Amino acid sequence: MDRTVASGAADGGSTPLRNVEVYMFKLIDGNSISNDILEELKNKASILNVTGKNRVLVDIFVGDDEASKVYIENKKKKFNFVGLKFNQVNLPSNTTEEELIKTIEKYNNDIDTNAIFVELPLPKHINEKNIIDRIDPCKDVDGFGIKCLGSLIQGASSFFPCTAEGIIELLKRSKIEISGKHCVVIGRSNIVGKPVAILMLNENSTVTICHSKTKDLKSICKSADILIVAIGKPKLIDDSYIKEGAIVIDAGIHRSIVDGKKVICGDVDFDKVAPHTSYITPVPGGVGPMTVTMLIKHCIDTVNYE
Repeated sequence: MDRTVASGAADGGSTPLRNVEVYMFKLIDGNSISNDILEELKNKASILNVTGKNRVLVDIFVGDDEASKVYIENKKKKFNFVGLKFNQVNLPSNTTEEELIKTIEKYNNDIDTNAIFVELPLPKHINEKNIIDRIDPCKDVDGFGIKCLGSLIQGASSFFPCTAEGIIELLKRSKIEISGKHCVVIGRSNIVGKPVAILMLNENSTVTICHSKTKDLKSICKSADILIVAIGKPKLIDDSYIKEGAIVIDAGIHRSIVDGKKVICGDVDFDKVAPHTSYITPVPGGVGPMTVTMLIKHCIDTVNYE
């Protein structure tokens, strides 16, 4: 999508209006980019299947979180499309931490299981960090284990958190230059904020990380060539945070019901921000589709660790 503006005069030129900068912006279409990558992965999976190296993901789901159920169904569809095997393991909500660890160890030691994914959030009585760190790093396709995160910091080969890696892929496939640019990341979670900041640093961007304690957030954001927002607050970022021509990546997603209709928005107020950008991701259809796509890529890449 392109947006164009123009400057001129209301009466054909005799009375000048104030100068209005007309900015063109392009949507970074996550659905389209994701579909392109899935087609590539489908071809790779086909070759692996023919050579007897077909990939198998075990997805461990504890409890009955509704959002997780939706996510699982979405993953199943994409895994089926690509041609990878998706094994779902359902455990009751009263599963103990010890029982879950034993389940993970079972699939760590299973030579027919190439990838392990534990659905988050887990029930409150289970320590998520203890669980994630029990996954074999060669099968930790979600990239949240301590060894994978350590490799991320070192710039070593590993599986990186899927959403963060998906953002980098969106930028690269949109032919957006990263090296030398000032990137501001709003948010410091282990899922998006921290890993995407490190990945941008590894791509030779100069990175500033902002969070709830950051002072003068607006002025920092207005210095960004690339602004990545993952703060978890609907429409927090409006045009007053944006430098003209910036690239804006919105990693937030919020669902609500307004007048009986489902409404989805991101951390960025798209309508206010988009006209001031050169590139921007929509919500939905921007960052979101890339998360599962990167997960599938990681499952195929497990062949490199055999």
